[in-house]
Amino acid sequence: MKQKKILVACGTGIATSTVVVKKLKTLLDQHGAAANVQQCKVSELDSKLDDVDLIITTTPYKNTINDVPVVVAISFLTGVGIENDINKIVEIISKDHKDN
Repeated sequence: MKQKKILVACGTGIATSTVVVKKLKTLLDQHGAAANVQQCKVSELDSKLDDVDLIITTTPYKNTINDVPVVVAISFLTGVGIENDINKIVEIISKDHKDN
């Protein structure tokens, strides 16, 4: 199975997405889930959706281009509900929907 690709986006692609990426990589390691994690601006998402398995944002975003799931993970900044969000993320990247 190929490694899953996750895009993490915030308004500028710098501050909050960096925090989320660091926490996400640690949490994925703890759950034994491997993924290629990249960050960008929300405004760049539509042009970066090729071969993406999951989008994680810190700001509202509706994917209207394809069926890539979106998780708005404010919990990675606040700590509230983070376990729920990481469970959703692990479940999504564990699915083999791209390799069918």
